[in-house]
Amino acid sequence: MAACTSKPAADKNPNIKTTLTKTELQDKIKGGWAGQVIGCTYGGPTEFRYNGVMIADSVSIPWDETRCLWYYENSPGLYDDVYMDLTFVDVFEKEGLDALAKSHALAFANADYMLWHANQAARYNILNGIMPPESGFWMNNPHADDIDFQIEADFAGLMAPGMVNTATEICDKVGHIMNYGDGWYGGIYVAAMYSLAFVSSDVNYVVTEALKTIPQESQFYKCISDVIKWHSEYPTEWSQTWNLVQQNWSQDIGCPDGVFADFNIDAKINAAYIVVGLLYGEGDYSKTLDISTRCGQDSDCNPASAGGILGTMIGYSKLPEEWKKAVIPVEDMDFRYTTMSLNDVYKIGTKHALETLEKNGAKIDGENIEIQFQEIKPVVLEVGFEGHYPIERKPVGITLSEINREVKVEFSGNGFVLQGWAK
Repeated sequence: MAACTSKPAADKNPNIKTTLTKTELQDKIKGGWAGQVIGCTYGGPTEFRYNGVMIADSVSIPWDETRCLWYYENSPGLYDDVYMDLTFVDVFEKEGLDALAKSHALAFANADYMLWHANQAARYNILNGIMPPESGFWMNNPHADDIDFQIEADFAGLMAPGMVNTATEICDKVGHIMNYGDGWYGGIYVAAMYSLAFVSSDVNYVVTEALKTIPQESQFYKCISDVIKWHSEYPTEWSQTWNLVQQNWSQDIGCPDGVFADFNIDAKINAAYIVVGLLYGEGDYSKTLDISTRCGQDSDCNPASAGGILGTMIGYSKLPEEWKKAVIPVEDMDFRYTTMSLNDVYKIGTKHALETLEKNGAKIDGENIEIQFQEIKPVVLEVGFEGHYPIERKPVGITLSEINREVKVEFSGNGFVLQGWAK
């Protein structure tokens, strides 16, 4: 019987580096957090303004050294995918690496920020006594396949450099607060790419290897696998791959806002746009951000993920100056709804990564770190909305009030989602 070890897996790919200095580790963590903020800021003006269509090259997306500061001061809600991460970072800081899912759930549910989609449904569940993982389960959360955990999982990969299975364990604890199935897989996949970005400078390898975390039977796996295949068939034409994604993966069956609509906040199609940006960007930071943004839909969160992953790979010190100069003025400013700035999370993130490395067998000798590279294991198969297919959108148009508290709606099928606004 041959015993499996971690080292041979790393040696198979010459781009894998399992040794880092503490200086390199912090540089990559800084690159990941700053890269996320830069990507989010760049895509900010286009978010959900281009649904089901590419953003043409003729559409100018503004950028200068004042962009991050403007959003921090005037529209701080743009950075929901960052301050959501920081909620979980803060729990780990207060309670340690073994903090319970319940602690993360309560911090998230009682935070001051507004939430949407899977996050808001999970908050409602938690505040009404439905705790994780039930709070994210599709029968309790009609947004279970949405992008929510995908945009919040950066911290898990940044905590676990080169240790994908460890990142997955973190995602299991936090991601089921708000998502299930494909929605959960989106966070696992993004975290895995961050984790691998510490030890590989090969974008193709990172994108492909990270997919090993996802069960091959899942729709999420099939979608991303298609993107990788189409990239190999059309290596210079990202628009061709985008069109194939649109033709094959744009129908949303879960999110009530996306069913029978151009709007699509489904995790897998937006993850596909992250991958399109990374693969066709070919390691070029500017090209990667621009392509992932111009894919449309959630076009601030997708370049945020792509920018954070690539930022981790190249490190803060090698971020192009034209991008980095915009983030420098805000590095000491706390994100809205938090008491944490980028400079804070650079330090705390490095601390958590070192603790996670040591806990998982890394050898830390002074300045030098030897990572125990892990053979990637896929997570369990989860299928949301099995046997459920949307058949109708039906306007009701009734206002509920103290006087009119009941509404009767007839429908054919095995379930319904009632949408509306509370005023």
